[in-house]
Amino acid sequence: MSTPKKILFYILLVISAFLVFFPVLYAFMISFMSGGEILQGKFFPESIHFDNYVKVFDRLPLMNYLINSFIVSFGVMLGQLVVCSLAAYAFVFIPFKGRDFIFFLFISTMMIPWEATMIPNFFTIQKLDWMNTYQGLTVPFFALAFGTFLLRQHFKTIPKELHEAAEVAGLGKFAFFWRVILPVSKTSLVTLGAYGFLTTWNMYLWPLLVTSTDQVRTVQIGLKQLQSQEVATEWGVVMAGVIVVIIPTLLLLFAGQKQLQKGLTQGALK
Repeated sequence: MSTPKKILFYILLVISAFLVFFPVLYAFMISFMSGGEILQGKFFPESIHFDNYVKVFDRLPLMNYLINSFIVSFGVMLGQLVVCSLAAYAFVFIPFKGRDFIFFLFISTMMIPWEATMIPNFFTIQKLDWMNTYQGLTVPFFALAFGTFLLRQHFKTIPKELHEAAEVAGLGKFAFFWRVILPVSKTSLVTLGAYGFLTTWNMYLWPLLVTSTDQVRTVQIGLKQLQSQEVATEWGVVMAGVIVVIIPTLLLLFAGQKQLQKGLTQGALK
């Protein structure tokens, strides 16, 4: 690529990045403004003060919501890693009749929208008496077709000779899975873990359905409550809550960006 084209390419990238990140940047600026400054349409606050951040923790049990979101997101992430990795291992290394048919039937569930399965899942959770519990918020999301597909595609790149050598060495199926497969699949596992954590952190509808108390409610419901209370009066408080909520996801995204991109690319190759 010639130098002028490279310069034009980077200029377009910078403009695109600014447009995508602008809402977050503007929300960050508003979180330091008073109501008068926001109504005047200013972009930069006159001074940096943290009154809005103090108010958001006073008016909502935001710390409790954050802890609940961490517990639920971490639980779903672990559950998906365990279930999806074991399922992918069975689809690649354990021969059984109808394996490919079952796999494609399992993968076809990706075409079913989550909203279509929400009602039977809700009745199941209600029948098990898991309303207002962490297991009700996490267990329905452990079996993920996308995660199984992603890990299966990576497991298929592992040479079969390695499996045969492990059998000759006397390693059982679970020992081969634990000592060989998982260590060479770190990138795909990190990708699936980051994906599961981020999608669960941003979930709103399911926690709203299966919870009715602040003890287990997640932070996305807290943001909606905050918006309902303050939207007509103090946008600075609402934006302060938004910034507090998105900080963990941004940190995880920035820290795992390369692993996420690399893992998704590996899953698409085989």
